[in-house]
Amino acid sequence: MRRTTVAGVILMAVLLALYLVLLGQRAVLFVASGEPVAVILGIFLFVLPLLGLWALGRELLFGIRSNELVRRLDAEGGLPVDDLPKRASGRPERSAADAQFPLYRAQVESDPENWRSWLLLGLAYDASGDRRRARQAVRNAIALSRPATQS
Repeated sequence: MRRTTVAGVILMAVLLALYLVLLGQRAVLFVASGEPVAVILGIFLFVLPLLGLWALGRELLFGIRSNELVRRLDAEGGLPVDDLPKRASGRPERSAADAQFPLYRAQVESDPENWRSWLLLGLAYDASGDRRRARQAVRNAIALSRPATQS
């Protein structure tokens, strides 16, 4: 992961944590008021920071685990060469990414228990612009890699 990406993630996590702390303080004030409506509002404001912290933790863990798998695959020499033509934004041209997509889908179909195949499929989905499927494929890769990591 690039340093600018890591710095951005840290900055956003700190800002979210600050927001959640401030929201929690407001919740305490509402509950302390003793007014029935304010107490109910305060209780809901306690729940929101907890959900926010859970979501933040889940996303950070996903990022750490997926980055670990990419580094591991790179160390094995299994990452494909990034030679796709790029748009001005730096993202791959969709038509070129879509042309390579069937190769990675076929790898998963032939070996569905291989985390490497799922990770490559996730990278292919990402290059094609399908973030939802990319995340799901990477989640599958993470789940499949766990027993190998713990052995």
